[in-house]
Amino acid sequence: MTLVEKRTNHSNKNQTNPPDWSALIPVLPGDGPRSRELYAALRRLIETGALAAGAKLPTTRDLAQRFGLSRSAAVACFEMLISEGFAVAKVGAGTFVAPDVPYLPTTLVKPRPPEIDAATSLPCGLGVAVSDPRTLDVFRILLSRHLARPGPEHFRYGDPRGGIALRTAISTYLRTARGVRCDAGQILLTSGTQQGLDLLARAALRPGDPVWIENPCYPMAHAVLAGSGARIVAVPVDAEGLDPEIGERLCPKARAAYVTPSHQYPLGVTMTMRRRLALLDWARRNDAWIIEDDYDSEFRYAGPPLTSLQGMDGAGRVAYLGTFSKVLFPGLRIGYVVVPEPLLDAVMAIRARSDRYPSTLAEGALTDLLNEGHFAAHLRRVRRRVQAARDVLVAGLQEHCGDRLDVTVPEQGLHLMAMLRGGVPDTAIVEPAKAVGVGARALSAMFIDGAPRHGLVLGFSGFSDEELRGATVRLGGVMR
Repeated sequence: MTLVEKRTNHSNKNQTNPPDWSALIPVLPGDGPRSRELYAALRRLIETGALAAGAKLPTTRDLAQRFGLSRSAAVACFEMLISEGFAVAKVGAGTFVAPDVPYLPTTLVKPRPPEIDAATSLPCGLGVAVSDPRTLDVFRILLSRHLARPGPEHFRYGDPRGGIALRTAISTYLRTARGVRCDAGQILLTSGTQQGLDLLARAALRPGDPVWIENPCYPMAHAVLAGSGARIVAVPVDAEGLDPEIGERLCPKARAAYVTPSHQYPLGVTMTMRRRLALLDWARRNDAWIIEDDYDSEFRYAGPPLTSLQGMDGAGRVAYLGTFSKVLFPGLRIGYVVVPEPLLDAVMAIRARSDRYPSTLAEGALTDLLNEGHFAAHLRRVRRRVQAARDVLVAGLQEHCGDRLDVTVPEQGLHLMAMLRGGVPDTAIVEPAKAVGVGARALSAMFIDGAPRHGLVLGFSGFSDEELRGATVRLGGVMR
């Protein structure tokens, strides 16, 4: 059966005393335009075949009386059906279902099951930011300030890169905090890391181009690169990060490499200086690109944040991805890419023909947040809170799961790794944990090929101490 089928054109010449089709229409809701509601109900019956082609419709007087409508509302409903080709009017005979209309099989119009609210995150889940009341109050004031006197940028199409004021503020922040070498002209605002990676992949890669990615790897990054048509080359990650020597043995002429050098996702290791220099040297020799995802660099708990890989690059081969989703809140939907000059025109062209330019609504408020020192103060507050949450989770895991898990205490980031002992597969733990309200993720699912390791990826950002302690108790029960 095709998605759209045509009904057979039945003759109406011999029809007498047509059935009362109005009985098939459910009681109409009491709010909204009544003619529109009646139209939707009749159209649904026609599309699903409850009203056959050529069937005579009740009179407008009958429908109006049955549903308590005005006669004009029923007439307006029929006029809409006729104008859109679902019905035909025959002078002196009445109104009939059109002889040739689309038919939607009922299997295609069954209601979907209720959706799970993505906003409901289980304790130890990932991707949850800290809600800081002071920052939200400041941001609300700044946003109101800009909305009270909206600038012309809100009323015209803008630069595909985004507003110059925010890009300048970001470039200043990156040079100071991450050692990134850039100016505002190289920065492109995005809705987050995912969009930035997609733009880079489309600009730098052609279908079939080989790309190194870390193994194990962030699943959504793997999805973007594989979806672009790239040939994925899985390069192992050990205690020093991705190994460029193995990468060169596997595929020396790869077109690009995707890495998370400051805090590898999911293992949490930091790429050593030796490996960083080797990776940069490989990119320079082979005219390849490095995509550096610095997704949670702001959260370092031992010493200052590490210098970015991009800041060490003297050949202009590194594209740098960052986001405000982790450090402020995902609902802001603002990230950024520092684009190497040779790729900038291509990235801008792709951006311009996809969604033109980023939203300007929050740009002014975020610019002020950065320039006026509020962002730095926010970082100090939430960094302390997230570190304390990390310690609560570690203590709970050691108390309730210590005989079954080896927990690595991270010096950076918003999640930790807990490796399973005794050969227990992590997939056997994740679903039962979810059933008792613990949002653990399986490490093995993030391996691309080879023999996966088994462990749990556990987040600690955005949850109260009580939520984290309770989660460790329940997880311990599952593991026992």
